[in-house]
Amino acid sequence: MKFKVKVGDVLSEPVDALIVGICEKSRELSPIAQEINRLLGGVIDRVLKRKGFTGKPEQVEVINSGGVIPAAYIFLCGLGKEEKIGPEQIRQAIGKVSLRARDMGLKTLATTTSVYSYKSGGISSDEVARAIAEGAGLAVYKFSKYKVKENNNAKYIDEFRLVEDSRIKAAEVEKGLSAGRIISESVNFARDLINHPANDMTPAILADTAKKMAKGNRIRCTILSTPGIKQLGMGAFLGVAKGSQEPPKFIILEYKGGKRGEKPIVIVGKSITFDSGGISLKPAEGMGRMKYDMSGGAITLAVLRAASMLHIPLNIVGLLPATENMPSGTASRPGDILRSMSGRTIEIISTDAEGRLALADALFYATRYKPKCILDIATLTGACAIALGNHAIGMLGNDKALKERMEKAAEYVWERVWEMPLWDDYFEQIKSPVADMKNSGGREGGVMTAAIFLSKFIEGYPWVHLDIASVEWNDKERPYIPVGGTAIGARLLIQFLMDFSKRD
Repeated sequence: MKFKVKVGDVLSEPVDALIVGICEKSRELSPIAQEINRLLGGVIDRVLKRKGFTGKPEQVEVINSGGVIPAAYIFLCGLGKEEKIGPEQIRQAIGKVSLRARDMGLKTLATTTSVYSYKSGGISSDEVARAIAEGAGLAVYKFSKYKVKENNNAKYIDEFRLVEDSRIKAAEVEKGLSAGRIISESVNFARDLINHPANDMTPAILADTAKKMAKGNRIRCTILSTPGIKQLGMGAFLGVAKGSQEPPKFIILEYKGGKRGEKPIVIVGKSITFDSGGISLKPAEGMGRMKYDMSGGAITLAVLRAASMLHIPLNIVGLLPATENMPSGTASRPGDILRSMSGRTIEIISTDAEGRLALADALFYATRYKPKCILDIATLTGACAIALGNHAIGMLGNDKALKERMEKAAEYVWERVWEMPLWDDYFEQIKSPVADMKNSGGREGGVMTAAIFLSKFIEGYPWVHLDIASVEWNDKERPYIPVGGTAIGARLLIQFLMDFSKRD
């Protein structure tokens, strides 16, 4: 889908559909809606008076223009209560409309930012434009690479136009639209990686994908294979990898958008390209979904891509410890002891608690950069979904200011986080009688014991851990979140970096 900004009269735009936002039970329509209502003989009044469409979130009403204006259809989209209108409400409304338009086979859509900001009181035109681009771009995503028949008959929206009444406003809108396009395309890039079957997204393929992405975005990419990983002493990471015939890859991405010599922010993404559980084998039911266990790595790639394209003025490093977790005669066993890169020894209680082993070495490697802060993002614990359901990311960390920054970014992009405790008490559960620690502390407090384990490998540095296991796979379509891999967390980290660059 192409996005385009024009200067002119949106009512004169020759498109398949004109989109107009309507507030829930509002007594006052936007000026554009009022003019449409007048031209079409009170059609919006009639729609609002009958039962059905009231302007609630996710509601869409389609009106045939009858040739009165160049647009063939007028789409009324519900924005919800006017006092609550913000970027998220606009994203949801545009996402719902875009899906309806695509399913109708429409090719060109148009709207104007004033339709959404006339009642919002504080949302700038560029924020509205960004929300529109994100809502539309994220909603129409579909992973159909392996569905040949569907690809031959697929319906796509070709162009989404924002028509503004002045060049000054159009320039502001262009800025927001460009950011929204880059962000939505980056999220969809991550979704593609997550949705690929594991046989087509091995550690080697993920590494090759990272290299290609980096080459096109002025990012330095270094790929370490087994000899290089061994040389670093990453025994925990290699302990996960040894059961698979697919060799591991340690992917290092370095984006230098900040000042020369400035300390970077390091992002570590869990990148288990398939997690069978290893010797501690998972149940067959749902195992196919475990291709999504590299979501953290996919998101890290998406964030670096967006950072480069948005020219975020920071130095950013992305680290992806990529491997499969498979059972075999060479796999690690419960009871084995691994020596991590930090020198700490780890007793394996469950080979299905493998993500933290790979992350442990990657996090310790991150400290080599002497970074401003370290962030990690991982589908780490099923316990997070039990605790928070499917609407919140678990957040833990050792720095109050950093957590507050993350929480603010999360609220803005509506990829919300919920802080959970990182008390020293939880370390008692992972103490080992034969090693420095265990890789699992049992079912109780699973989110916290996993995080306290990771915290031992970043000591001395501000750090936030994001457990995305609860939000990274969607079974039911939402306005701009399709079924399958969601890449939730990507927009959060992009926003965090954008905000960080302004405050730093």
